[in-house]
Amino acid sequence: IEAMGGVLKGTVQLMVVTSTIPMQTPGTIVTEATPAPDLASGYPRKSEAAAADLAQRGVNTAAVRLPPSVHGKGDHAFVPTLIDIARKRGNAAYFAERENRWPAVHRVDAARLYSLALKHGRPDGPYQAVAEEAIPFRKIAEAVGSLLDVPTIALSEEEAKDYFSSFHMFAGMDCAASSERTQSILGWRPVEPDLLSDIANAGYIDGPKGLPVA
Repeated sequence: IEAMGGVLKGTVQLMVVTSTIPMQTPGTIVTEATPAPDLASGYPRKSEAAAADLAQRGVNTAAVRLPPSVHGKGDHAFVPTLIDIARKRGNAAYFAERENRWPAVHRVDAARLYSLALKHGRPDGPYQAVAEEAIPFRKIAEAVGSLLDVPTIALSEEEAKDYFSSFHMFAGMDCAASSERTQSILGWRPVEPDLLSDIANAGYIDGPKGLPVA
């Protein structure tokens, strides 16, 4: 980001970078006005902060924030990881003691958003590539259970730590997010299948393996 952005200094070209939906207090909704963690916070993803630094030096930049699940055929991240875990455990699970939610977007809708941001050509971001604001994690677990034809069970916090292992933090996150401002500025309208439909129809069960469980 720093190397490419430096070349654009003094031009009108827009540099679009990829960021993620910043984590906030559970129960809240992340909007485009929610600030990204700064470089001193220890947050591991520095792209948005690096773009903001370039903007202070006169480079036109905008960030596209992606949600935890960017889904569609060929997905190899969060949902396939849940499927791998459920296949190994013999059941799909959710948290009995929390009502956590995930936002999501289909990869084709996300790609369309990047294109619109570049065509817009102005540093009006960050933009949030969110098609679904708050999918209950329980519903995702039920969709995985239905896909694999295994039971869906509710787990206590301690049971969930053992079940999800190294994926526990991601599985348990509550990360509702809005794209209202993004849609207003860019005229972006998500039209691709939603996450729960996609789990059943996008080839997840035969697709690439997910992230390591342990």
